[in-house]
Formats: sequence, structure tokens, C-alpha cells
Amino acid sequence: MQPRVPHFYWLDRAAIVLSGFCVVHCVATIILIGTLTSLGHLFADPRIHEIGLACATLLGAVALGSGLVRHRRTLPILAGVPGLALMAAALFVPHGFSEALLTILGVSLVAGAHLMNARAC
Repeated sequence: MQPRVPHFYWLDRAAIVLSGFCVVHCVATIILIGTLTSLGHLFADPRIHEIGLACATLLGAVALGSGLVRHRRTLPILAGVPGLALMAAALFVPHGFSEALLTILGVSLVAGAHLMNARAC
């Protein structure tokens, strides 16, 4: 009679799941690298930033302005206008560090203003 050895079924399941994760990771990595390599020039194109930043600035101004009309609270506008100005200024500086810094600072202020605006509405 052979001694009874416990079988840990969960170990098999865990190994299967880990193998599946490995396959997904490998395939996703290949697809992601291939996609980024072929589309990388689009992400670095300054026109993408300029168009996106112009649209975001316009949308932010409209949203904050309509919020002011609705709830009559000036704090969101007081926080948002400097942010919109920084975003607009980023459109007129060379593509690079200064553009990124102005955009990040501006977007942060505008995001806070939108949060205040949403809470006020």
C-alpha cells in the first residue's frame, strides 16, 4: 500500500493562471511595443499638443464661464483663469520643457477650478 500524498489542486490552478498571465504579458508587450513604435511619431508631434491644448483651453473657459452663470461663485473662476492663461501661454512657447511646465501648472489649476465648479453646481 502506497502512502497517501496530499494533492494541492490549488497549486495546479495557480500555475495555470500564472502561465496565462505570462502569455498575456508576452503578447501585450509585443503589441504595445509594435504600436508605440509605429505611432510614436504622432505622440511627439507638436501639432497634437497644440490642437489638444487649444481645445482644452476653450472647453475649460466655456465650462467655467457657464458654471459662474449658474452658481454665481467666483472662486472657480479665480482659480481657473490663471490656469487657462498658463495653458494659453504654453501654445506660444517652443515645444519642450517650458511648454510642458506651463501646461502642467495650468491644467492643475484648471482641474481644481473644475472640481470647485462641479461642487458648486
